[in-house]
Amino acid sequence: MLADRYGLHLSTASQAARDAYLAGADCILAGTAGWREHLGRAIAADPAFAVAQVALARGLFLDAEIKPAREAAARARELAAGATPREQSHVDAIALALEGKPVESLAATRAHVVEWPRDAMVLALATGVFGLVGFSGRREREEELYQLLSGLAPAYGHDWWFGSVHAFAASESGRRHEAWRLIESSMASNPGNAHGAHIKTHVLHEMGEMRRALDFLEGWMTGFDRRGLMHCHLSWHVALTALALGERERAWEAYRSAVHPGDSWGPPLNVATDAVAFLWRSELAGEPRRPELWREVEDYALRSFPKAGVPFADVHTAVACVATEDFATLDRVVAEIRDRIAAGKYAPGGVVATLAAGFAAYAKQQWDEAIRLFEEALPETVRIGGSRAQRDLVEHTLIAAYLKASRPEDARGLVARRVDRRPMVEVAGFANV
Repeated sequence: MLADRYGLHLSTASQAARDAYLAGADCILAGTAGWREHLGRAIAADPAFAVAQVALARGLFLDAEIKPAREAAARARELAAGATPREQSHVDAIALALEGKPVESLAATRAHVVEWPRDAMVLALATGVFGLVGFSGRREREEELYQLLSGLAPAYGHDWWFGSVHAFAASESGRRHEAWRLIESSMASNPGNAHGAHIKTHVLHEMGEMRRALDFLEGWMTGFDRRGLMHCHLSWHVALTALALGERERAWEAYRSAVHPGDSWGPPLNVATDAVAFLWRSELAGEPRRPELWREVEDYALRSFPKAGVPFADVHTAVACVATEDFATLDRVVAEIRDRIAAGKYAPGGVVATLAAGFAAYAKQQWDEAIRLFEEALPETVRIGGSRAQRDLVEHTLIAAYLKASRPEDARGLVARRVDRRPMVEVAGFANV
């Protein structure tokens, strides 16, 4: 039997199908364009190739093509009946995620990697801040993911993909030096890994190396295909890092050309949340409000997520409603969240609703109420998902509220608690704290 890059046997007799599958799987693992073409060739060479079919489903799902993804996953389930037990388990774990069953998929993934630890396409489901662990709604999720990956590290050696996701887990759990060692090794093995470039940027951010982060990103992204999964989000990092360095014209150029809805390509989860986060942070940094941009962002967020249910998106939709003063829609979103909580279908619990109320109070200049709500939410904010850098939106707004409420000592205290982790993005008035 033929095998994949990790030595796992594949139920295909076609060398062409195997080679195209490997190329497509690596594109998905790296977050780069090309997986459609590669996997299309793999399936054309062997229409019964179940793992190629489920890889196609996974790629479609990551690009937010949900209906085609689920159709491809159903086809993969049919084909897996004639495959090996490993491939049947592989297909099941991935298909469960695509079918909207994250709890069942995470359980299947954990069981699968006990038996087949080097099955990277399955393990990938659990990795990153948007993965099954990252979106589990648990407070301990960062340490949980780090421990999961550390336990599997001996099976992978110096593999470029594993090194990058292990680095991200180390960085998000506060292990910056380990993260740097891992990501440097990973990028040396595969410099074209877009997820690796993203993770290196995060590690540099956590280390306070903002200039190095921007210089690295701008060099790395030269010629990066806009169809790549990470293009919008990496552009957001360019915009955010330029803003932190005071290079505001560069920040706005990156935002307008590659982040703002209509001017960017990316999964709606990235576009909606990154656009909101940049516009809000720009205002914290002293930029004037741009109502026309906010209206476009709110419209996009509500089209992409018409009903509450994805907590990380819900927080950013709430911020967009606040910025446009669309409090009626905000109330509707919060009511839907509370209904889901009551039904036991909202993993983070009440923290998203509390954050929404906090941003609304801030917009209404109710500084003490905003502070109370943000202080209440802060210990639980990890449960919404996303990275530390993304969740800084909450801390930055709380610090701004402290300053506006003439509570500089509280602002200094929060800044001091952050110093050993990462620098503050420049916000108007912070230099005087």
